[in-house]
This record gives sequence, structure tokens and C-alpha cells, in this order.
Amino acid sequence: MSKPIELRPDETFVVNVGPQHPATHGVLRVKMRMDGEYIVEAETVIGYIHRMHEKMGELKTYPQFLMNLSRMDYLGAMGYCHGHVLCVEKAAGIEVPERAEYIRVIMVELNRIASHLFWFGAFVMDLGGFSPLMYALQDREYILDMMESVTGSRLTYCYFRFGGLYNDIDDEFIAAARRFIPRMRKSMAKYEKLVTGNVIFRKRLEGNAFLSKEVCRKYGASSAVARGSGINFDVRKNEPYSVYPEFNFDIPVFHECDSLARYNVRMAEIEQSLRIVEQALDKLPDGPIMPAKAPKIIKPNAGDYYQAVETARGSFGVRLVSDGGKTPYRLKLRSPTYSNMHLFDETCTGMMIMDALAFMGSLDLVIPEIDR
Repeated sequence: MSKPIELRPDETFVVNVGPQHPATHGVLRVKMRMDGEYIVEAETVIGYIHRMHEKMGELKTYPQFLMNLSRMDYLGAMGYCHGHVLCVEKAAGIEVPERAEYIRVIMVELNRIASHLFWFGAFVMDLGGFSPLMYALQDREYILDMMESVTGSRLTYCYFRFGGLYNDIDDEFIAAARRFIPRMRKSMAKYEKLVTGNVIFRKRLEGNAFLSKEVCRKYGASSAVARGSGINFDVRKNEPYSVYPEFNFDIPVFHECDSLARYNVRMAEIEQSLRIVEQALDKLPDGPIMPAKAPKIIKPNAGDYYQAVETARGSFGVRLVSDGGKTPYRLKLRSPTYSNMHLFDETCTGMMIMDALAFMGSLDLVIPEIDR
């Protein structure tokens, strides 16, 4: 709920949410000026864990920088790695075998499901429900087990290579992925009954934090934040890349513009990712996972290149300016969470603090991805 603010300087006070606070899910500080339980104004303060990824990308060679991408969004790392290798491959003219691109998509979509499951559990926990987190983490463990068997890691991956992949998937991985798909669909029906249809849960989110299309466009919002406000934009459909045009899937869009709509988008996206993985497994071609003549030294052609991909957090962009050397002249990483987060300051004015924290959870913020 929100109310018109009648400013009474003698009765307002400041509350710091963070930089160490469970509701911010990272090292984020939100400075709130309060009138009782209502927010007069809010200011998000970032930079507490800034690690200079872009500058590191300009000092390291292209292969040396590969491991940095997964340290940005540690919950949905595969999508960020995918965007970076696609941009460098475009700049260097490297051809990628078809089998490698199919496997990349499988890994990215499984990672998207894992990210959404973690968000789902943490979001419900923010609202007072603990059990769904345990169920979500249990389902997520199956994905992490599968990905670990191929990549050697469970969280921060360095699996993609310029031109292909570090390792091929085997029959055991394929069988595990096929077993996981019906299991996850069964779990989605359980989550629908346990959480989505819960009247207490719905009352907390329906009508909470109205975001118009205009505000979303003003801040460059993407992902479920934009699609929950009726904006039908997904990089996989609107700016197709990799082998996504080969698959039949939908982009969930809701028009209620509230926190429940943003929740519904992400839950619906899990089913669409399952559809993509299922089709990719069915169509998976034989062949190599690296080109026959993969370059030993990566030296892209001089020029200005850009590649956008749809990550679990939204539209992630890589701008690469190359002078033809072994390191980029300039590397700019477009963070979707940075744009989504700045909606908060403007939108939460007049909200009760408990509703503002529910709103923050619906934005799905990963702070290291902002402090890149």
C-alpha cells in the first residue's frame, strides 16, 4: 500500500537497509527516509564490492578473462559467459560447430532454471515462508549435479571456449537431463499449489509496486521486470542469436504490472526453458565441439562489436572495442540488474517498508553483477 506523503521534517527519520542485510541479498545499502512505516524517499547505494571486471578485461588476454564472467552473476553464470564468447567469436571470425551451440543452449537454459529456483525460494522466504526454499534447493541440486559432471564446477563456470566448449556431454548427462524434465514439471505443479495459489502470498503481492511500461523503458528494464509490465521483449526472440531460432518456445508476458506479475513471469519461464532443453536434446547433432583449426592466440579484427544475450537477470550486453591486439582496447559490460535496481528509488516512494522489501525481492537483484 502507498499513501500521499505529507513531508514533516521534524517527524521523519532515516533507516539504513544494508549494506549487510538479508533483504538486500548482497552488499547493497538502501538509505530510506521514513515517516512512520511509510517511505518518504529511498536511495540505493552501490559500490561496496566493486571488483573492476571491465578494467581486468582490458588488461588480460581474451582466454584469461573467461573465468571473470561467471563471477558477475554467480547464480546465472552461463548466460554471461555465452554473451562474451559470442561477441569475441563475432569479432575474430571464429566458426562454432553446431553441436557446441546446442550444448551451450542446454547449459544456459538449465542454469536459468537453477537461478529462477533459487530466486523463488529466497523470495518466498523474504515473505515469511521457509519450506519452499528447501524444495527449490532440492530441485536445483539435480541441475548442479548434472552441470558439475560436465564442467567440473557447481557455481562459477569456465566451460565455454572461443569456438566451442571445454568438454562434451555424454549419454549419462543426456539421460539425467531427460529424467529431470518431468521431475521439474511435477515440482512446478507442487509450487503452484503450495505458493502461487496461496491466498496469503497473493495478497502480499497483488497490486504491490505498480510499474508502468513508461517507467520500465525510462530505466532500461528487462527480464521479468519488463515482461511483468506488458513489454514483450526477450533477446532470444527479438535479436535472435546462437541456435535459438531452431526452437519453439514462448515469451511469458503479464500485464498487471505488479510484484505478482513479475513472479508469474519467472515461474512461467521455467517451463519455457524446459521446452528448449527438451527440443535441444531431441535435435542434438553429432560432430565436434571445437573447430578443426581453433586459433591458439585470440586477436580479433580491429573494430567495435556488440552482442546481447538474454540472461536470467535480463538483457546482458558485451561491447568490445578491439585494436587488433591480444587484449581489448575497451570492454563494456551492460548489466541488466543495474537498470532494474534503479526502478526501486522512484517506485517505492509512499510504500510501507514491508511492501518495499517485497518489491525489491521481485526485482531479483544480484549485487555482484551490479558492482562489476
